[in-house]
Amino acid sequence: MLQNVKVLSFTHFLQGPSAVQFLADMGADVIKIESPKGAYERHWSGINAFLNEESVFYLLAGRNQRSLSLDIRTDEGKEIIFKMIREADVIVENFRPGVMERLGFGYEDVLKINPSIIYASFSGFGSTGPYRDRPGQDLLLQAMSGLAQLNGGKDQPPTLVGSAIIDQHAAVLGALGIVGALYERTFTSKGKKVESNLLNAALDLQIEPFNYHLNGFNLYDRSESGISSRFHQAPYGIFETQNGYICLSLTPTDKLAKVFNDEKFLEWDRNDQFDKREEINARTAQHIKKHTTEYWYELFQINEIWCSLVNDYEQVESDPQLQWNKSIIDFNHPTAGKVRLLAHPVRYNGETLELRKLPPRLGEHTEEILKELGYDQETIEEYSKKGFIRECEKLQSKF
Repeated sequence: MLQNVKVLSFTHFLQGPSAVQFLADMGADVIKIESPKGAYERHWSGINAFLNEESVFYLLAGRNQRSLSLDIRTDEGKEIIFKMIREADVIVENFRPGVMERLGFGYEDVLKINPSIIYASFSGFGSTGPYRDRPGQDLLLQAMSGLAQLNGGKDQPPTLVGSAIIDQHAAVLGALGIVGALYERTFTSKGKKVESNLLNAALDLQIEPFNYHLNGFNLYDRSESGISSRFHQAPYGIFETQNGYICLSLTPTDKLAKVFNDEKFLEWDRNDQFDKREEINARTAQHIKKHTTEYWYELFQINEIWCSLVNDYEQVESDPQLQWNKSIIDFNHPTAGKVRLLAHPVRYNGETLELRKLPPRLGEHTEEILKELGYDQETIEEYSKKGFIRECEKLQSKF
């Protein structure tokens, strides 16, 4: 889909790498430009997850890309980058605002030599404004954007989401903006600057409750009986069973009366499910505690009540729908060994996108890319000896 689109990726951490991986999955030639020491995500991983010294955090957003390792602060490094910019379609960067400008690769600098470039900048708060220079990080944005205040029980502190959902959503929004700008360019031949930031992504994740607030509607207090949002009617949340938990959502009171054999629920109408939501939720919880998860799951399914098991990751991994969707890919990496990662999440004509390139080793494609730019072997070896480019030894891939 994006074949013949060349992307220069000046990205690190998660927001930028995830965005360019979407483009790479769709066929773009994404070149990850890294210092000779390698990008941050090669050296860090959550829960210290390394496979034979390969960071899983790097592997999860590194597929279908090439790695060019060089020092972009040197004159020779800048010359190489400017050669690449002239033939690039997209630049993606998520340094702090101002860094690319100081390096000489800001939007205005690039525009002078490639007016058709799509230049995507990802940041924490935006490229301008009072928070321009603040560090942008998923956890901080969950707190700052109001997201943490939505979660948790009434007497609990604000509750953070246990995954970097803002980073990933910002990545998706950024990739969407790039694809839109590329489509427009086919008609205008003009480039465009695309910006995505964590703050806007965090607010977009709250599109429903925040827009209620903007239009003068007060959100409910956080629930004391387990309702998992500040704007839905009861029952809505996770309930304790005799042997575990089950999730229940948006169920009419007449159905509740039937499954619980409790006519009290018939006294409450649709409006009561909002106005008396704590009372209804608490009564629901009392009933659900009386039987096992398996009992309720079967009964709720029979009565077409929206419900779900509350799975841990082992149960998620073995779920038949997950397997049917081919949501996990397996491959052999020359140094990491066997790797299992989440696949590209979108299907096209019912098919998943193939894994064309393994997450590259640092500098794996340096020589290849420089030769494409016209550099001869002697010059490449000279640059390598001087240390401002990095090549990696050739390994036999098991892939």
